[in-house]
Amino acid sequence: MLYIIYQEDQDDASAAAAIRKEIKPMHLAYLDQHESILVLGGALLAEDGVKRTGSVLIVNVPGLADAEAFSQQEPFRRAGLFKHVRISRMRRGQWNPGAAPKTAEGN
Repeated sequence: MLYIIYQEDQDDASAAAAIRKEIKPMHLAYLDQHESILVLGGALLAEDGVKRTGSVLIVNVPGLADAEAFSQQEPFRRAGLFKHVRISRMRRGQWNPGAAPKTAEGN
């Protein structure tokens, strides 16, 4: 089953940036470790396209408890980066990964 994990950064932007800087290697290692369930992951950005405001992860796991467990152990979450985390089951509708290629700009 697919679950979307929508995570909003805490309000203190400088504290959030410090957490991101310190924890990013652990965060990336965690995602690599769970590559078999990670469908999509990426940063939420402010309209300027630079400032990070959170992140979204889509995972394919047997149930909500598994999505919760994955989220609870995610290093950014464990470090207190997020003020809100919402996990919702979803159904895959359209699928067109070519419409959102990875670019040097991070889009």
